[in-house]
Amino acid sequence: MKCKICDTRKPRRYCPGVSGEICSLCCGNEREVTISCPFECPYLREARLHEKPHSLNPDEVPNRDIHVTEQFLREHEPLLMFLSSHLLDASLSAAGAVDSDVREALQSLIRTYRTLESGLYYETRPANLIAAGIHQRMQEAVEILRKELAEKNATPLRGAEILGTLVFLERVELNQNNGRPRGRAFLDYLRVYFPQNPESIAPPASLIQV
Repeated sequence: MKCKICDTRKPRRYCPGVSGEICSLCCGNEREVTISCPFECPYLREARLHEKPHSLNPDEVPNRDIHVTEQFLREHEPLLMFLSSHLLDASLSAAGAVDSDVREALQSLIRTYRTLESGLYYETRPANLIAAGIHQRMQEAVEILRKELAEKNATPLRGAEILGTLVFLERVELNQNNGRPRGRAFLDYLRVYFPQNPESIAPPASLIQV
């Protein structure tokens, strides 16, 4: 028997991404490059332990004019939880979505809320259909939250609060992205810190208190 990918070397492990036995070299080289690896793959899990987050050059960070402080994150933790959980849910619901698709969706959402803060409203959507779908589901989630706040006569959700939270998520994505074409390290990060379940994607109680 030979490796299902290279058809040369002896296979050493089963790869759920190709539904076959592959060699360790192909596993390392093709993981999240040509292979869409499931999150539960033990070899992917092991590789994640050795991946180092990118060090972001402050001069190259997008949206540098938007300052997201620790105080902002503490004060808006329920909103961060809400948007992060919905981002994960929207991404996992989009067949084939990878980190780069999520980044495009975040970029388009940030551009949209930037125009809103300037006094205009112009929604920009990515040409990438997967990213566009994530964008749409995020906007729907925000609209549902706005309606719940209005029904309870709670303090309205400000565009600046959403914008700051989206910019923070964009920076986390840039930090966690492993650069592989089919990489989902950022989505894996969200799975760990914002588990996908009905409770986590419901509007947080602290956001709907008067």
